[in-house]
Amino acid sequence: MQSFKALIVKFVMVAVVLWIVLGLFGFSFGNIVTAAVLLTGVSFIVGDLFILPRYGNAAATITDFILTFGMIWLLGAYLFGYPVRLGYVSFITAVVIAIGEALFHRYMERAVWDDMATFEMETDLRQMQTEFGDEPDFKKSDDRRRGKKENRDHDDEKSELTREKDDFYNK
Repeated sequence: MQSFKALIVKFVMVAVVLWIVLGLFGFSFGNIVTAAVLLTGVSFIVGDLFILPRYGNAAATITDFILTFGMIWLLGAYLFGYPVRLGYVSFITAVVIAIGEALFHRYMERAVWDDMATFEMETDLRQMQTEFGDEPDFKKSDDRRRGKKENRDHDDEKSELTREKDDFYNK
């Protein structure tokens, strides 16, 4: 539920910024809403769900800037049929949204990620365990070199060591 609430907050923020900035250049409300929906969806998945929990606020903000710049430029070429300098419009929009995204990422870290245990980045040291096991004993090549009498002596030594080990652990 927290992620859905954060998605709605992000959509409102992106829609308001696009409405203000793109509205100054005469874009229609339908094109602004279309751009806001697409931009919110892509940047929420890539920037907020993937990059923010792994790499932090700065990397996610830079990623959101690049995504916003590129998407407004591409959407401007296909959706907005106006003779506008798309590089200029895309840059202004990306800067304003990046500033809003930096603040939104703080909200995500405090309100959403603190409540979700699946995105916890620190390892709990109390859950680490040690594995104990026996190593296999490969002595067949040595047994072939020895005579039968030596093999029996070796078996007696081995059984004596095994008894000592058992006595040590059974105390």
